[in-house]
Amino acid sequence: MPTVRILVADDYEPWRRFARLNLQKQPELHVIGEVADGRDAVLKAQEMQPDLLLLDINLPTLNGIEVTRQVRELCPNCKIVILSMTRSSDIANEAFRSGAHAYVIKSNWASELLPAIDAVLKGKQFVSACL
Repeated sequence: MPTVRILVADDYEPWRRFARLNLQKQPELHVIGEVADGRDAVLKAQEMQPDLLLLDINLPTLNGIEVTRQVRELCPNCKIVILSMTRSSDIANEAFRSGAHAYVIKSNWASELLPAIDAVLKGKQFVSACL
């Protein structure tokens, strides 16, 4: 299986570190960059053209919904997995309308992130079971 290049966008540095360390336990996943705000997420996605953007919905400068809209235009092949603390079907639906491929509740990270990544890489959508 080819390596999946991932950009992680989250304003909480300990979470970015946690995500990177856990994702890189999977030999086919490679974190190519990390950013702490929405504007940087758009710029880095355009520059790096990742296969997958792991994106917190609540970022400074631009929220995850707006980042998703912009990244889908600038990096059309990039799959976007939204991460959120919010258990709201309305927000999840807005994320999907903006172009996201998955919506994962952060508290379900351990059981849902890898299945979400697998699903979106196969061209499917994924939504947390708790919605």
